[in-house]
Amino acid sequence: MNEGTIYLRQMELGPMQNFVYLVGDPLTRECVVVDPAWEIDRILETARGDDMTLTGALVTHTHQDHVGGSLESWGMPGRIPGVEELLARVPAKVYVHKAEREFLKGFGSDLVRVDNHDTLGVGRLTLTFLHTPGHTPGSQCFLVDGRLISGDTLFIGSCGRTDLPGSDASEMYYSLTQRLGALPDDTVLLPGHNYGGPASTLGDEKRDNPFMRFPSLGDFLGVMGGGRIVLP
Repeated sequence: MNEGTIYLRQMELGPMQNFVYLVGDPLTRECVVVDPAWEIDRILETARGDDMTLTGALVTHTHQDHVGGSLESWGMPGRIPGVEELLARVPAKVYVHKAEREFLKGFGSDLVRVDNHDTLGVGRLTLTFLHTPGHTPGSQCFLVDGRLISGDTLFIGSCGRTDLPGSDASEMYYSLTQRLGALPDDTVLLPGHNYGGPASTLGDEKRDNPFMRFPSLGDFLGVMGGGRIVLP
């Protein structure tokens, strides 16, 4: 498909610089939202303003800043609006990797478990789910029309944290260097946070992102400490 056959909106929402995406078919006017959180009203108003019908929510992983939920586990009061608030407003299916199904409860038949290389039709578009564990066990990216929405697996110039519960630095290494590294260089990268800009290409990341350039797993593990690491 060319530029005129995909609807794509990138919105930076919330204090953690999250990118939320609307992706769909401009002919059938059907779209899905990726990682709905923080400003549900704005997400829905944007889709309506573009005359798009929202039919699904895709989850890159189930951390609260991407799907909403209580902040108690972060030692903070309050709640981030997210998937629950979205489903209260519109009928939609929620697509989550099967490894993290247990972290999204209470949605019944609206919740769809997916696995690596499953596909979803969005109008004329075909979206492919890519399982990329490391940041979380069920982290996944979405490949559609030459674009990769990468969640917290791959950022521009960096990668997701591997010091959190459920993280696995070894899996992150293979997700970056093999699972994503096998994709064409001209694949457009659309990350889950604005930590290094709104977009890149996998070719640029393979050349310039140090976390995709480690020659061995041992070298990668040698530098993976706490937090989101950015090498000089």
